[in-house]
Amino acid sequence: MAQKRILIVEDNTDLRRMFKTALSLAGFVVDEAADGIEALHIVELRPPDLVVLDLMLHALDGLSVQQDLAARAVTASIPIVIVTGSSIDTQSLDVACVLRKPVMPDELVRTVRHCLKSGAAAGSI
Repeated sequence: MAQKRILIVEDNTDLRRMFKTALSLAGFVVDEAADGIEALHIVELRPPDLVVLDLMLHALDGLSVQQDLAARAVTASIPIVIVTGSSIDTQSLDVACVLRKPVMPDELVRTVRHCLKSGAAAGSI
């Protein structure tokens, strides 16, 4: 069975590093992006099996990234885990997996596994 590729999109370097370490130790192949523009570029080059996406990003925010992925046929089925520290109402987002910061590493791994299994895609609730 091939390892699942996860893209972490997080502008906080320390948090991104912690997420990468936790997911790598759990057996995932991990790519990283510091902003939404970089994330979309990486998705074009190496489509991930799942995206861990912070909403508050520089250059292009996470909501715009999620909407872009949901709008394209080739990426609409990629599950997204939204990670946010904001008080935004996540019920309005077209994602099934949401984590509120602070996020513990084991909680992230559990949620990623659950979303991969359930197929919580970019355009599904």
